[in-house]
Amino acid sequence: MMNKPIAITLIALMFGVTKANAQEANASSYSLQQAIDYAYKNSPNYLNAQSDVLMAKYKRKEVIGMALPQITGSVDMKNFIVVPTQVLPNFIAPASYAGTIDALRGAGMPVILDPAKLDQNNYDPIAAQFGTRYQTTAGLNASLLVFSADYLVGLKATKEMISLMNISVARSKTEVVSQVSKAYYGVLVNKERIKLLDANITKLEKLLNDTKAFNKQGFVEQIDVDRLEVAFNNLITEKQKIERLISLSENVLKFQMGYAGADNLVLTDSLSISDNAEISVSKIDVSKRTEYQMMEVQQRLYQINVKRLKFGYMPSLVAFGSLSASGMGNDLNYVGYINKYYQTQLIGATLSLNVFDGLQRHYKIQQAKLDFTKGENSMKNLQLAIELEGASAAVNYNNAALSLQVQKRNLDLAQNVYNVSQKKYEQGVGSNIEVINAQQSLKESQANYFNAVYDMLVYKIDYLKAIGTLVK
Repeated sequence: MMNKPIAITLIALMFGVTKANAQEANASSYSLQQAIDYAYKNSPNYLNAQSDVLMAKYKRKEVIGMALPQITGSVDMKNFIVVPTQVLPNFIAPASYAGTIDALRGAGMPVILDPAKLDQNNYDPIAAQFGTRYQTTAGLNASLLVFSADYLVGLKATKEMISLMNISVARSKTEVVSQVSKAYYGVLVNKERIKLLDANITKLEKLLNDTKAFNKQGFVEQIDVDRLEVAFNNLITEKQKIERLISLSENVLKFQMGYAGADNLVLTDSLSISDNAEISVSKIDVSKRTEYQMMEVQQRLYQINVKRLKFGYMPSLVAFGSLSASGMGNDLNYVGYINKYYQTQLIGATLSLNVFDGLQRHYKIQQAKLDFTKGENSMKNLQLAIELEGASAAVNYNNAALSLQVQKRNLDLAQNVYNVSQKKYEQGVGSNIEVINAQQSLKESQANYFNAVYDMLVYKIDYLKAIGTLVK
């Protein structure tokens, strides 16, 4: 079972995440944790990170296979339409050459050279055809890597690569939790905004209808009706904007989840703000950050590369063997008869040693050492950057928490001002301008409040991500 992200637990405590309804969730209904779990199974980036782990494991097995026996087989068949001709030195002495020529002529063989043209120092070579028209060869070759320092070091490197890919999966998981959580809360915040906006529209619509009725009876002027109608139309327009924003934020959530369905998502969690305790900035354990862990593995790979180059001065030993059989003839009657094939068998070994390479390997080692030194400097820089990121995220969160408290207070005050101004207008002791101004202030306070809510959610997630505790 996958561990529940710390981010969700802390955010739930901070905001009191509750179930929006008790009905059984269907295929398009998701709590925040369900949305994250869905993303684990469908997010392309996360799935690619998991595939990289499998690729690293397969690569290790591929390298292991280099130390296993390597066996190849082959069958070769040739049809020499013209049998190859070989030119040999004339090893027949001139004194006996004439007799040989005569013997050949007597046997009915064609004579190539005229012995009358020969002398003691100059005579033509002999041209002869060797072999048969058909030749077939079948064989097996085997080799075994007995010792290679490069192989041993490379095997260790593949193990580190698997570790690196596993850390990459953890990093991708952190990104999934961060992105899905932010998108999820973006939808919830906008839906809460539209709930309050609907309540304001209902109140203002009632006031507008009452004012129209008073206008017909001559108690208020038409300008009062027009002012309220303008304010009402502005609220309707604002609602339409937020509805489009909700649609956009839902599409963002679908993208972060890897959700390919066309159905609208039903979010089963809701926000109920209860706690926004201040975060104290403390020293960050950089080893919990996946970026730092990946750099640690990279440093180990640099060290392995130095060893690989140094071990290149050591010899390598490969054993090999071969078994083959050849058959030949001027026709194909030999095919299929084992006793008409001639075997060749051999075993051997090759010892390879780098005697002198013009100091190329020496300077490669120096370059590899510098890569390691540069990596150490990069790790120091990353550590400073992580500490700065954590401190900055804590400050951003604390500022957002303070801003939320202020905006909550401003929202309560604006709501109270709006209620009082509305009652005064209904009782005939206030003006509709006062109501419109109060309504505008209330709308702005609501927008500021929900922006503060979302900011605190985002900065809380960023802080947990910065200190490496967003995902266990």
